[in-house]
Amino acid sequence: MRRSLLVLLGGLFLLAGCGGGNPQVTWSVSGQEVTVGPSQFCDVRLRDCTNDDQARAVLPVPAGTAVEVSVPSEVSEAPWSLVFAYVDATGQQTTGRSPVFAPNAQESYTLTLPEPGDVLQTAQVQLLGAAPVANPDTGEIDYPARATWVLVAQP
Repeated sequence: MRRSLLVLLGGLFLLAGCGGGNPQVTWSVSGQEVTVGPSQFCDVRLRDCTNDDQARAVLPVPAGTAVEVSVPSEVSEAPWSLVFAYVDATGQQTTGRSPVFAPNAQESYTLTLPEPGDVLQTAQVQLLGAAPVANPDTGEIDYPARATWVLVAQP
C-alpha cells in the first residue's frame, strides 16, 4: 500500500496531462460536478506521454461523503480503476483501490470510504495500459497507468 500511495501522490505532483481531444472524466460530490481532462495521457505502449499539471478537479468532500465518477467510453473500453488516499478517524493516512473494471463493463463508480469519519484526500481514475506486474521489492501488484484523471478533495 505504501508504494501505491507514492504512485498516487507522485501522480498528483509530477504527472500532468494533455488537453485537446483527450477523454474527460466527471467527478460529482453532493450535487457539485466537475469535468476534467487527463493529468497524464500516454499512447498504448506508454512511450509517448503528454502532461498537464493543471488538469485536476477540486471539490469539497466532507467526511463520510460518497464521490461519483463517470468515465467516457474511451476509458471504459479498456481496463480502468480508481486509486485513492484518505485519512481515517485516528489520523492515519491510508490508500485504497477499486476493483479493476473489465473493458466495456462499467462507466461509473461510487467511492465510499470504509468508515463515516474517513476523509478523502485524493482520488485518481487510472486507464490501465499494460498488464499488471509484481513489484520485485514489495511483492505487490503494480498496475501501469496509461492515463490518469485527478480529484483533489477539500474537507
